[in-house]
Amino acid sequence: MLKPERQAFILHQLDLHNKVLCSTLSEEMSVSEDTVRRDLQELSDEGLLIKVHGGALSRSFHYISQSGQPVYALPAKRKIAEKTAGLIRSGMVVLTTGGTTIQELAMAIPIDLQATFITSSIPAALAYSHHPCIEVILIGDRISKPSKLCVGGEVISKIRDIRADLCVLGVNGIDASLGMTDSDWDVVQVKKAMVEAARKTICVSISEKLNSRQHYKVCGAESIDTLVTELSSDDARFGPYVAMGINVL
Repeated sequence: MLKPERQAFILHQLDLHNKVLCSTLSEEMSVSEDTVRRDLQELSDEGLLIKVHGGALSRSFHYISQSGQPVYALPAKRKIAEKTAGLIRSGMVVLTTGGTTIQELAMAIPIDLQATFITSSIPAALAYSHHPCIEVILIGDRISKPSKLCVGGEVISKIRDIRADLCVLGVNGIDASLGMTDSDWDVVQVKKAMVEAARKTICVSISEKLNSRQHYKVCGAESIDTLVTELSSDDARFGPYVAMGINVL
């Protein structure tokens, strides 16, 4: 793989997952980690990503609270948000993670809907706070800087005391046989607690993440009630998910 191809691949993975690891990129591109680090440094010097120890972060995700930053696949994420908003009813208690699709959901919630949204995501809480009729509860603890999500034992303990109607999770990786996965161990623990605390779990994901896997398992397919993407529900790619009993929208 030539350098322009490698660097284009790296940027695309950042668009999809917001974070990349040198070790994973090395395996996926069949090059040494030293080569990956040099590519990351060049892309960082060009202002295209944020280089961190062991990998890199997406600039658009890291600075999402600032105006003018591009959001990858924004039209698709807005369509997903509109579909998901249609599943929320007044009076519900809703647990959510964070991410750009969740922030689009905050803007898609009907103006007269009255519900309680509980999150450990700082950007999501801020987005929900602009809605006139919903109550917003932010669960705090140590902040995971890459995700802007509060993580740790205090967060998990508080989530376990909640009995939510819905849990809406942004997806990093999803596969019909393995279920939902993520690349951040601490974030996975928070997501696991949210799934266990809710009657139903909704996964929101752009279609490019279908059939992708990350290192750590959040939950099996049997724990996912609904998968929402920008695709039509009769798309052939959903066959394995429907076979696992997942409702697709």
